[in-house]
Amino acid sequence: MRTSRRQLTPGSVVSSRPLAPVCGPPVTVPAGDRLVHLQFRRFAGCPVCNLHLRSLVRRHDEIEAAGVREVVVFHSPAGQLREYAADLPFAVVADPGKRLYAEFGVGSARRALLDPRVWPHVLRALLRSTVMLVRGREGLPSRRQPEGRLGLPADFLLAPDGTVLAVKYGEHAYDQWSVDELLELAARTPRPSSVSG
Repeated sequence: MRTSRRQLTPGSVVSSRPLAPVCGPPVTVPAGDRLVHLQFRRFAGCPVCNLHLRSLVRRHDEIEAAGVREVVVFHSPAGQLREYAADLPFAVVADPGKRLYAEFGVGSARRALLDPRVWPHVLRALLRSTVMLVRGREGLPSRRQPEGRLGLPADFLLAPDGTVLAVKYGEHAYDQWSVDELLELAARTPRPSSVSG
């Protein structure tokens, strides 16, 4: 059962708001001086989300050089997220009440984990998480996830003025833009003159 919410489309405009990451200084979305890749993930410690985030970490310098600020939202409480966000080079925001999820039309569905296209990614993610757990580098996610485990990811590329330039609502738990897709979208967007590059 998918949570039904109004979804944004390219051309929609998002109002500016300050967000408080679980680690680091506040960020403003949209940024006003650069593109923002605002992505919605599932819950703190989600192995599938961690697999994706590691691809962003590996290529963070390229993303920054393309004039894009990463902001990642989870529906877990800040206390749970802090452990997983401490070493990430981008803003990670807790939204346990799912207010931002509702505003951006991000929902959940059983197919998040039941869609066969996600299964290879789930297996890879569980293998990676098991290795990290054994090495003591990550803990297990909380057994209790008040907002559920069936969230769907979503990606938004926002212009400095808040215009939604591109959007992707995931059909399963690992259905999001790759770094290559994000960089291609950013390359097609005129960069604000205040962003050096």
